[in-house]
Amino acid sequence: MFSTMQDAPLLVSRILRHGVRVHGSSTVITWTGAGEAQRRTFAEVGARAAQLAHGLRELGVGEGDVTGTLMWNNAEHVEAYFAVPSMGAVLHTLNLRLPTEQLSYIARHAGDKVILVNGSLVGLLLPLLGNLPRLEHVVVSGAAADDAGAALAAVSGVQVHEYEELLAGRPTVYDWPELDERRAASLCYTSGTTGEPKGVAYSHRSIYLHSMQVNMAESMGITDADLSLVIVPQFHCNSWGLPHAAFMTGVNLLMPDRFLQPGPIAEMIERERPTHAAAVPTIWQGLLAELTAKPRDVSSLTQVTIGGSACPPALMKAFDELGMRVFHAWGMTETSPLGTVARPPAKVAPGSDEEFAYRLTQGRFPAGVEGRLIGPGGEELPWDGTSAGELEVRGPWIAGAYFGGVEGEPTRPADKFSEDGWLKTGDVGTISPDGYLTLTDRAKDVIKSGGEWISSVELENALMSHPDVAEAAVVAVPDEKWGERPLATVVLREGAAADFVALQAHLASNGIARWQLPERWAVIAEVPKTSVGKFDKKVLRGRFAEGALKVERV
Repeated sequence: MFSTMQDAPLLVSRILRHGVRVHGSSTVITWTGAGEAQRRTFAEVGARAAQLAHGLRELGVGEGDVTGTLMWNNAEHVEAYFAVPSMGAVLHTLNLRLPTEQLSYIARHAGDKVILVNGSLVGLLLPLLGNLPRLEHVVVSGAAADDAGAALAAVSGVQVHEYEELLAGRPTVYDWPELDERRAASLCYTSGTTGEPKGVAYSHRSIYLHSMQVNMAESMGITDADLSLVIVPQFHCNSWGLPHAAFMTGVNLLMPDRFLQPGPIAEMIERERPTHAAAVPTIWQGLLAELTAKPRDVSSLTQVTIGGSACPPALMKAFDELGMRVFHAWGMTETSPLGTVARPPAKVAPGSDEEFAYRLTQGRFPAGVEGRLIGPGGEELPWDGTSAGELEVRGPWIAGAYFGGVEGEPTRPADKFSEDGWLKTGDVGTISPDGYLTLTDRAKDVIKSGGEWISSVELENALMSHPDVAEAAVVAVPDEKWGERPLATVVLREGAAADFVALQAHLASNGIARWQLPERWAVIAEVPKTSVGKFDKKVLRGRFAEGALKVERV
């Protein structure tokens, strides 16, 4: 027997239509850095998305064609988020923080036919243009520097258009096609920390289902009463799904554009009064230092979603004291990215040590994500809160393969996917009986010392709770006796002096076993980071191998 229910495809265009019709008065605010912020209602964004789709169609963009974006978080980028997939094309968000060689590889691999670029980023786009054989058009939003604009206009074989002129005079309604919900809607690439970046093609169906999960109370739980400060870049996993989720429930959006420094972010919070924000820990560390040096009224911001890497407990406590309640989220490009959110269960008392312990986990799996732990021998481990293994996941918004490029087939490398189709995350951790995930390390970062594992993350969190330490990163280095031992690199706060013996004692007082205490220490100016703000430990390992770190032994 089959059901008697209607079979309406789950499409990005349906999210757009709903947002425009039901939540048309909700607002996308773009920070301009001076004067009044730019404000557009969802109804206006929807009308402009239709105009953009008409303009792209006139440029020859058809169903399945890839349209790239090299843009900050702003209203124009939101318009592209909806226009491109809704018309049947594929949105490809380019990571503006990647080096030129990787950006060029990604845009070529994706087969970008058109690239939308903010004027301030034209200089970043120029070096790519000679290596993109499929690129036909560049659409510039906002003013570019005179020399960059002139250089772009001189590029042969590529037609240049101005964004507002492309939209001007075009119909504000578009007959969005009924598509197969399993068709690709958007394309994001991993950051390429190991090997070349890999493409993940999200379907209309996966985006729709993921957006529903983002809005659930056990996840971010935001509504049309909220204003969400979306700091997480739109090129990073669809901005954690927030633009799509917002049009489902009317969440107002505050987009920071290129103003991502702690000072402007503090001013945005004080002036625009967001209730929710999402970003990686490094952003919040900078904001905490800004608010400590120059207090602001940030009382409106009561909920903060932190992902990308673990939030140090000391940072979480500091924001609790400011009235900002921090919730961990875990995910990756391959998981759309929402995998878990650390909402404590209702049974625990608010403000208790037990509740804080739940918030320090990466969170509980939602119904759409299944997780399992695989031990070193390939065996599945129990959810007992102590058995540690590599996390594998599957579900309707989890990647089952990587995009093979415009001329290739999807690939399923054995080191990334199990034989029965689960995604190998590369994360090592435990799962409690009630489904809360705690990650102890990346598989490639865990320190294997004398046959035992040492968690670099646990050492880092303990170090960053010391008042003299601003940041800390711990990596494995070769050791003749034990195979590997931890090297602790620390960024000291202004005015602090290096006292490694005191830091060892601090680790011990935080429950770190004596055999896990680092003997090798180094002070660094800053922790190197990837394009999405994660600690880039391969750089530190390389510096150690080259003898570029001044290492002391205690």
